[in-house]
Amino acid sequence: MTTTSESSEKAPGFLGRALDGIERVGNKLPDPAMLFLILMFAVWGISALLSGVSFEAIDPRTDSPIVVNNLLSAEALTHFLTSMVSTFTAFAPLGVVLVAMLGVGVAEQSGFINTALKQMLKITPAKFLTPAVVLVGIISHTATDAGYVVVIPLAGVIFYTVGRHPLAGIAAAFAGVSGGFCANFIPSGIDPLLQSFTQSAAQIVDPDIQVNPLNNWFFAASSCIPITLTIWYLTDKILEPRLNRSHKVKCEDVDLPAMEEVTSKELNAFRVASAVMLAAIVGFFSLTIPETSTLRDASGSLTSFSAPLMQSIVPLIFIFFVLPGLVYGFMTGTFKSSADVVQAMSKSMSGMAHYIVMAFFCAQFVAAFSASNLGALIAVEGAGGLKAMNLPAEVTVIGMVILVGFVNLFVGSSSAKWALIGPVLVPMLMQLNISPDLSQAAYRIGDSSSNIITPLMPYFPLVVVYCQRYVKGIGIGTLISMMLPFSLALLSIWSAWLLIYWSIGFPLGLGASYTYG
Repeated sequence: MTTTSESSEKAPGFLGRALDGIERVGNKLPDPAMLFLILMFAVWGISALLSGVSFEAIDPRTDSPIVVNNLLSAEALTHFLTSMVSTFTAFAPLGVVLVAMLGVGVAEQSGFINTALKQMLKITPAKFLTPAVVLVGIISHTATDAGYVVVIPLAGVIFYTVGRHPLAGIAAAFAGVSGGFCANFIPSGIDPLLQSFTQSAAQIVDPDIQVNPLNNWFFAASSCIPITLTIWYLTDKILEPRLNRSHKVKCEDVDLPAMEEVTSKELNAFRVASAVMLAAIVGFFSLTIPETSTLRDASGSLTSFSAPLMQSIVPLIFIFFVLPGLVYGFMTGTFKSSADVVQAMSKSMSGMAHYIVMAFFCAQFVAAFSASNLGALIAVEGAGGLKAMNLPAEVTVIGMVILVGFVNLFVGSSSAKWALIGPVLVPMLMQLNISPDLSQAAYRIGDSSSNIITPLMPYFPLVVVYCQRYVKGIGIGTLISMMLPFSLALLSIWSAWLLIYWSIGFPLGLGASYTYG
């Protein structure tokens, strides 16, 4: 049987060479923040070159030919300088992410979320261990990166403890946490984050359009079923038998991470905190029952974008995580004073520093792209090209999924990619009568299913380290070879699920539709 060392000496095949090339090209790309800056300068230059060109394409917002605005004119540059600060502070994704993270940060730093994840894994019957690991990984998105630092290493420990291959546990957890990133039956910060980008992109064509923050919630929740089943089958039937043959576990001298028991004090605190969280959720939503509830819009709807309930999604995420976090923290002693709570929030914000820098440059790029009218031009001309091809709408949507998956090999950040390609794809597909909600759902599929095979994803090297604790010599290529079948299967199954969902006519989410106009 081929060993790890023997296999590593063999010349890489076509796939290995292709992945090496992708890695080399990806490593040469600048940081997303600088990428936005470069793109902004490119928009400026292109707008100056095309500002004197007459186009026959009709702007759907004005019913007149599209005119590209010169962003290098004296007036445009003056406006850029005077509006730079307001452009940044008014950037919708910035406030959405930071407010949500303040609440999640308290729950995470107090230990409440970690205890919840451990309890969900611990009480699971052995035969359902794999789907439980996958499902916990999917749920962990609610706490942003908690899955990468808690669920994945613990999954390896649990599999090893019960006599199964630890790398199979790590792979299953990684596939759930990262491959299933946009599937979750619990609303999280990713929902309003993507929605804000989608709405900004859609308003290039329709300034009055409003997209609901939970416009993909139903689809994301239902996706948990096929995603979990797919990863479960691949792990138990394909990956683990292969690992048992080719990657023997030799970790007698390795300092393995401990599967620490939840103490009685922590368990009691977790139960009380969970009860408080549940009571808060039930209590709040009971306020929506009366027809005269102030959480309804003027027509009595709870799901329209103008409904106060929908406009409160992000503050609710903040509140419903702060409350159990506070209870758990003070009961366990993690928090001893209000200063500790503030410190927990500060720590969660420290991890957002790079995002804030990226958001500054992203805001400037999005504003420039919109002001230049290049987005509208590309959207209308691109839609004309797609219409001329006369492809079925389903084929167009699947093509978008594949495109996003390819782009994800080079640009790892989910928000960065959507900020880059959303202003082009969303308006373009709107011209084909495909709603922004459906475009966003297709984006989420392409983004999630390819996360687990790109070395440029920040946590990819960390997962390699987790594997090396059990099998020496594991590298990026080994992890890619482990995860590639998951990626291809998720891409196929998830796309098929979207088409089935579409054909049946199930709603994508609150206030969402499949068609535009």
